[in-house]
Amino acid sequence: MSDTISLPTADDVLHGVDLTGRTAIVTGASSGVGVAIAAALAGAGAEVALAVRDMAAGRDVSERIAASRGVAPPAVEQVDLLSMASVRAFAERWGSRPLDLLINNAGLMGPPLTMTKDGFESQMAVNYFAPFLLSELLLPSLAAAREGSGIGRVVIVSSGSHQLATLDTDDLNYERRAYDKFEAYGHAKLCANLLAVEYSRRHAEVGVTMNAVTPGGVETKLGRHVTFEDAVKLGWVNEDGSLPQGRMKTAAEGAATPVWAAVAPELEGQGGLYLEDCAIAPIWAPPMPSGWGVSASSLDPDAARLLWQVAEGLLRKSGLKKVGCF
Repeated sequence: MSDTISLPTADDVLHGVDLTGRTAIVTGASSGVGVAIAAALAGAGAEVALAVRDMAAGRDVSERIAASRGVAPPAVEQVDLLSMASVRAFAERWGSRPLDLLINNAGLMGPPLTMTKDGFESQMAVNYFAPFLLSELLLPSLAAAREGSGIGRVVIVSSGSHQLATLDTDDLNYERRAYDKFEAYGHAKLCANLLAVEYSRRHAEVGVTMNAVTPGGVETKLGRHVTFEDAVKLGWVNEDGSLPQGRMKTAAEGAATPVWAAVAPELEGQGGLYLEDCAIAPIWAPPMPSGWGVSASSLDPDAARLLWQVAEGLLRKSGLKKVGCF
């Protein structure tokens, strides 16, 4: 891939698409790819809610989107994805309003081992448990949008790093096994892929789907826990700082695939997919580079069912007596 190759942006994906009257929630919309997703959706006419941890940063983004896109400032809602109580409170504030698009964009990568108050390893909390819970709690609103000829789609941002891990449903939160921060990141993203598979199967009757997407390599605050030495060791960059494949994407380019997952007519009724570069990703096999395509194991329906059952039990143990529509 040439360093100068032109890549599609979220605005390119939405060219000619009118989202007037549609509603969308974008988590992690205070920086990086989340801002680009929210701005593009708002620019196409959608009513967007920025779901953020830092309200001041969220309000700043909202004002910038309004000024640059000529739209009303998007709503800013507080949610801390490290807290399942905060996720539930956010969903309760949303209430019964129809919801066309839920973009689970927020992520956490590579911190030291940290356990949340709910007993979840922090990367699993942000990248898997919180999107799981939020997507279930908002299912009635997504289904209501579908009933009203709306969109009713869920997107969960994953990563090619899912290939770094093998599913371990016996110890999702690293209570007994050794913790490697990047294996743990990959494990959380592998779980995100499997969530899309089982969520779509369970909710096929109401027409609500979930697909996992990778934005590709984008330099954002997500990498704040990653050193240059880490990146070289993982093969993400060469020792001279160049990339093994292509170039880093801009935030607008990274937002293209999540937005494509949200609006592409060819994905109507299709869930449980892993999307890459605005296409359904191929199953990884040699000689494909590591991190490209999708591992077959991360889309396995039997593993997806088992993981759902285990995760539901852990959410109940965390003190949530009722999880979504269970």
